[in-house]
Order: sequence, then structure tokens, then C-alpha cells
Amino acid sequence: MKKILTIILLGTLVTVAQAQRILTLDSCRNLALANNKELRIAQEKINAAHYQQKAAFTNFLPKINVTGTYMRTQKEISLLSNEQQQAIGNMGTALAPQLQQLGAQMQQIAATHPELLPLLTPLSGVMGQIPDALNGVGGSIVDAFRTDTRNLYAGAATLTQPLFMGGKIIAYNKITRYAEQLAASQHATGMQDVILNTDQAYWQVVSLANKKHLAESFVKLVQRLDSDVTKMVEQGVATTADALSVRVKVNEAEMTLTQVEDGLALAKMVLCQLCGVPLDTDIRLADEDMKDLALPTTYTESNVGTALANREELKSLELAEKIYRQKVNVARAEFLPSIGLTANYLFTNPSLVNGFENRFRGMWGIGVVVSIPVFHWGEGIYKVRAAKAEANIARYRLDDAKEKIELQVTQSSYKVNEATKKLVMAEKNMEKAEENLRYANLGFREGVIPTSNVLEAQTAWLSAQSGKIDAQIDLKMSEIYLNKSMGTLK
Repeated sequence: MKKILTIILLGTLVTVAQAQRILTLDSCRNLALANNKELRIAQEKINAAHYQQKAAFTNFLPKINVTGTYMRTQKEISLLSNEQQQAIGNMGTALAPQLQQLGAQMQQIAATHPELLPLLTPLSGVMGQIPDALNGVGGSIVDAFRTDTRNLYAGAATLTQPLFMGGKIIAYNKITRYAEQLAASQHATGMQDVILNTDQAYWQVVSLANKKHLAESFVKLVQRLDSDVTKMVEQGVATTADALSVRVKVNEAEMTLTQVEDGLALAKMVLCQLCGVPLDTDIRLADEDMKDLALPTTYTESNVGTALANREELKSLELAEKIYRQKVNVARAEFLPSIGLTANYLFTNPSLVNGFENRFRGMWGIGVVVSIPVFHWGEGIYKVRAAKAEANIARYRLDDAKEKIELQVTQSSYKVNEATKKLVMAEKNMEKAEENLRYANLGFREGVIPTSNVLEAQTAWLSAQSGKIDAQIDLKMSEIYLNKSMGTLK
């Protein structure tokens, strides 16, 4: 039976251990970085900026476009007017009177000169056929001039190569390259913010976990005093008032413990939310049983140089200044000459190169396009000056940020030094409070110290222990804030 109970107990302990998730500070940071939605958005911004930079580079390369069209028109294009078509088609009929007159003259000649009759007779027959022949030729000419453009097909393949665009393409490439670097810098800033928030939540849980242990110890302490006072009341060596004052302190300690437990549960839920795990996950932190923190090295103003070299915010502002400087070049390029090379192949149906025949024929062409702005009422000057003003604003923001960061690092260094001194004082206060409580308990057992003095000593011990926990967490957070201000929080 004992073996069975042992096996059941071990199985229960293993199940509980598996259900409870133990997290270190690094694991919390990794989970937060992996699951943070803002960082995913920042990463997508990096990808977008990267592809925009690639798109901007293609402006150096030639571009080929192919276009095609079909059009059905009500009427065809005519190269001859209606009068011209009628005149050409009936030119034989128009010459018939003259030919008849010529035939009559030939008959008169034949009558006066009979020897010419064999020659003039065939010519007279030909004269009668000439009008019809001329009408046929005129009709053929009219048909040849028809375009048949009611069904029109056209297309073109065009190649364009920029030769000089006033420096606009180069400036755009630099802007997109800086924009990609800016997106990466903003992503790094977001990572530091996530790490800072995670560390705050982590050490908040550690603080409340230690205060929970402290509250449990204090409850046991006052409960033991309550038990002792109750026995003393029964023996007549203590008053009911003493018992009631102790009972009040027990109730206060139990209420404090409840509040700390609730606060710890909420703090763990906040940490779970930052880490991207379900809020009801049973987690335990590796540093919950932390008792003492190593004192850090005293920080000095030398950290300002580190901050100016590492702060991502400064890198972002420097990149922004470079972008605005390139925008000045873009504004200036709008009012400089631009030169481009063009080559194309044009084809149509009906064809335009061998009469209006119904087949596809084309021709190629090559040329240079030059555009020179001449007069725009000073628009270019104004745009360039506006771009320079924006660039100056970016430079002023950078200078202002450097001054504020220098002040921030100095303040954070002072806070770390103050937190270190506060922790040393808290540890001394705790030693004194423990010694005071030991003497109070000893005097109470000997009957030379009243209950109120013991309660005061216990309260002072609780305050000293809580002060030490707060000082440790304050020191840890001061270090984190200093690392954040120096840009070394990773």
C-alpha cells in the first residue's frame, strides 16, 4: 500500500512539474521578440523598403514596352475626294466628244485622199474603243487609291534608356537605400522597446513573488505570536487587549498576502501576454527565489560616448537627414535638362509603307529626346529652398536628440549609483531589523517586553525586508534603463 501511494505521489509531482512552465529572462525575451506583432510589422517594412530599393535601381536600365490597338471606323480614310474619283473613273467618257470629232475629221481626210483609207479605217475603229478603255483605267486608279482603313490594327515596341535625368535617378536610389537602413534601425528600436517591457514585467513578477514569500513568512510569524499570546492570556500573564491587537495584525497580514497573490497572478498574466503565450499558462520564473543581487560597477559619464555610437534613434535621425538631403537633389533635378534615348518598331494593318495593303508591315526608328525647362516663374528655386528647409529641420532634430540623450544617459547613471547606495542601506536596515526582532522575541519570551513592542519589531522587519526587495528590483530596473539609454540593451 505504501509503494502504491509513493508511485501515485511521484506521478502527481511529475504531472505538476510538466504543467508548470519555467521561464528564464532570456526565454521570456525570445518569446516576446518572436510573437510581437509590432516587430512583425517592422520586419515587413524592411522587406518593403528592400524591394523599393530594387525597384528604384531598375530606373538605370532600359525599359521595353509593347502596345497594340484595334479600331473599327464607320468610314475609311480617302486620299481622293468624291469629285476626283468621279472624274478619274469617267475620264474616257469625258474624252468621247473630242474623239468623235477626231474620227469625223479622219473620215473627211479619207474622202479627199482615198489612198489613206486603209490606214484611217482601223484608226477610226480604235477611236470608238478608247473611251471604254480610259474608263476602265480610271476605275483601276480609283480602286488603287482606296485605303480600306475601317479595320485598323496598330502596334509598337518601344525601348527607352535614360541618359541624363538631372541626378534624379541617383538621388532616388540613395533615398531608397537609406529608407531600407531606416526601417532596419526602427526595427532594432522596436526590439529594444520589447525587451525593456519584457524585463519590466519579468522583474515585476520576481518582486511580487519575493513579496509573496515575505508575506507568507510574516503571516506565520504573527500567527505564532498570536498562538503565544493566546496561551499567555489563558495563563493570565497577558491581557485580552494584547490578544485582540495581535489578532488584528494577523488579519492585516492575511489581507496583505491575498493582495500580493492577486497582484502576482495579474503580473504573470501581463508577462504571458508579452511573451505571446496563453494568459492562463502556469509559469514560474527562474529568478523567483532570488535573494541577493550582485552590486554593479559604478557608472560614469563615459557612457555618453557609447550612447551616441549605439542609439538606434540617432541612427534613424541621421538616415532621415540624409534622405532629406537627397530630396533637395530630387527637387533640383526637376528643373534640369533631361536626355533619353528611344528606339521603337511600329507596325500597322493596313500597311503604310507599301500602299494601303491589308497585311502587317512595320518599320523601326531611333531617336533622342531632350527636355529643357525654360521658364516656370521661379518654381524650381522655391521647391529647392523648401527641400533645404526640411533638411535643416532634420539636422536640428538630430542635434536636439543628441543633447537629450546625453542628459538621459547622465541621469540614468546617477540613478544606478543611487539605487546601489539604496540597496546597501536597505541591507543594513534589514540586518538591524532582524537583530531588533530577535531581541524583541527574546524579551517577549522572558516577559520583559510587551506585545506592542514585538508587533512593532515585526512590522519594522517586514518593512525592511520589503525595502530590500524594492531596492534590488529598483537597482535591476535602473541598470536596464541605463542600458536602454546607451543603446546596449540586447
